[in-house]
Amino acid sequence: MSVLTRRTAPLRVPTRSMHMVERNVMAYRHNWIVILSGFFEPVLYLLGIGFGLGSLVPAVSTGGGHTVSYAMFVAPALMATSAMNGAVYESTSNFFYKLRYAKTFEAVIQTPVGVEDAALGEVIWAVMRGCLYSIGFVVIMEALGLIASPWGGVLSVLAALLIGFAFAALGTVITTFMRQWQDHEIVQLALQPMFLFSATFFPITLYPPILQAFVAVTPLYRSIHLIRGLTTGQIDGGLLIDVLYLVLLGLVGVAVASVRLRRRLLK
Repeated sequence: MSVLTRRTAPLRVPTRSMHMVERNVMAYRHNWIVILSGFFEPVLYLLGIGFGLGSLVPAVSTGGGHTVSYAMFVAPALMATSAMNGAVYESTSNFFYKLRYAKTFEAVIQTPVGVEDAALGEVIWAVMRGCLYSIGFVVIMEALGLIASPWGGVLSVLAALLIGFAFAALGTVITTFMRQWQDHEIVQLALQPMFLFSATFFPITLYPPILQAFVAVTPLYRSIHLIRGLTTGQIDGGLLIDVLYLVLLGLVGVAVASVRLRRRLLK
């Protein structure tokens, strides 16, 4: 297919995205320790804050008259953060290098793999990385008795896949606007407050009403609310809102990233 044809071809449903995933698996097969490195930070937070500080904190209310231990309150938030970190790191720093310096996608689109395939493939790979972190975190939570039921653990892994999808798509979109490595500091500037204030370490009800309303529409809060509900056994209609929010964020992100990549690569 010529470059001119690619420019005028309408957007289509990607069908070759797994080739991008295969490419990333091959690239990391001798450097897997890089992928695992992002797993340990949330675990250290869980052990240091969930149990260390948690020994000084009484049971935490999760609403509706339910209370849980502080470690059980913090653990699902850190699991959601783990899924977010894996997806964001892969879809920003690594994706930026491939897009800006390695020129990976200029080579890829010369094959039958199209721009939309490449964009979705990168998102899928980022989701897989975030899911690896989440599975490991669930194993640790189960071993420490921080999950109300086995089904809660299974469902939380599925939720982590959805969280990874949403953040990977969002990260990919943001990366298409980056011009230099220093732009990654802006991403960290957004992630750190979101990590600290998305009801990670204390209930959202402690905030003033205006701040509660702001926090409630952030993607990490919706992610934490979803996993916390599943792992503590508090399943209600509010979790459906979380699911719809994350699905919509992911789908919009993939669509926007595809358009942005098409404009950049086929200009």
